[in-house]
Amino acid sequence: MAGGAEARSMRRFDELNLLCKGCGDLICKHKEISVVSHVDADGLTAAAIICTALKRRNIEYKPLFFRQLDEAALDEVADQGADLVIFTDLGSGMIQEISDRRLDAIVADHHKPQDCSSQPLAHINPHLVGADGANQLSGSGSSFLLARALASDPGANDDLAALAVVGAVGDLQDMASGQLIGLNRHILDIGSRAGVIDYCRDIKLFGRQTRPVYKMLEYSQDPYLPGLSGKEDACIDFLKEIGIRLGGERWRRWIDLSQEEKAAVVTAIIQKGMRSGISNTRLERLIGEVYILLKEREGTELKDASEYSTLLNATARYGHASVGLKVSMGDREKALDQARALLGQHRQNLVAGLKLVAERGITPLKSIQYFDAGDAILDTIIGIVAGMSFQMADRNRPILAFAQNEEGDLKVSARGTQDLVRSGLDLASALSLSARAVGGMGGGHNVAAGATIPQKAKEEFLQMMDSIISEQLSGKNDIKIGILGAGQ
Repeated sequence: MAGGAEARSMRRFDELNLLCKGCGDLICKHKEISVVSHVDADGLTAAAIICTALKRRNIEYKPLFFRQLDEAALDEVADQGADLVIFTDLGSGMIQEISDRRLDAIVADHHKPQDCSSQPLAHINPHLVGADGANQLSGSGSSFLLARALASDPGANDDLAALAVVGAVGDLQDMASGQLIGLNRHILDIGSRAGVIDYCRDIKLFGRQTRPVYKMLEYSQDPYLPGLSGKEDACIDFLKEIGIRLGGERWRRWIDLSQEEKAAVVTAIIQKGMRSGISNTRLERLIGEVYILLKEREGTELKDASEYSTLLNATARYGHASVGLKVSMGDREKALDQARALLGQHRQNLVAGLKLVAERGITPLKSIQYFDAGDAILDTIIGIVAGMSFQMADRNRPILAFAQNEEGDLKVSARGTQDLVRSGLDLASALSLSARAVGGMGGGHNVAAGATIPQKAKEEFLQMMDSIISEQLSGKNDIKIGILGAGQ
């Protein structure tokens, strides 16, 4: 970090630690604690961090997971009758509703907070200290700071920084800059000093630990590699042409290649990309910082933060959050086997989802584009499919994806690009305003957000979104949002 930015970041880090001050003593006064979290990698790691910290202090806890924190979810939480509720990776958008239920609560989140006079017992959120929760601190990061305050001795929970990094990477907080920045950087340094995480510059394509190299290229989506992405035979031929041996007894993975071989592959990809007209900015995303969990076994999904986060997504998003929580808390036997089986199914569902989008097409409006999956894609993975669909969509417009949830409402997931954010895009405010106007709720981050709306309100919602995004991208957006939810 540059000097001024580093000083500013450290000041914010210290301010957040002040918000956590006293939380350890407060938590230890309660006998029954509910840990309420979100069903994605960031939510799972956030919950695992707090549950592990509670376990180390011999405090009983009960984990609860929700797709979205709404009125019904809060009613369920209240019915548990816990002495204290710790919300992780959600809660900041429902502060007033939490207060209305007279819940003794601590919120460790990173989504834009609700603007209201009521406050929980403690509220740890980067936005409260002027930091961006979309790329400077994740929900697991806020939870990690809370866990440090809960430690029996200074530094006793610093090893949990590895999970906070997994959560941040799962939340794509390293994508815009090619590395973790801001408050995340301080957590990374803590984990490095604790000997649980290491980082270096390497190729950013997914699957360095587990996928054959040709598969890693075939499934590349950001950046999309013309002539390679989605084409297995072309990837095999490409590697052979530059002299890369594909395998012997088993297919060679990225971690099996020598430094010279890795350099040859990267150079060839860049040259091919330039010939295909890919911009330098997109090609630069090939290389960035990668995060290695030092205590995990080489060649497994758990060794690499990106692959670890995908494994966790494959559990919680299919109704098996308890499996992902157990893995995050150290189960390397039954729970890990279950998670790997779910990961295989998850990959099949994503491929099927992309095929569906290709068949049905993406509908363009003035400033947005969208597709409606109906009940053909699970609402818990529609956001992932939306992000992956940029390979066949217009990257100059944010993409919205609709899927029907179990209650018969429409789940909306919206995804943008960092280029669009730099042009004024703020999906969190746009979705929050549009959803509430049609009787729904939503929010999230500027580059990725979500909402739930009534089915009959789809067209009105689309018109409002298109209008707001048009104003944002034209630089004329002056809409002020008082209430922002946290659903994605």
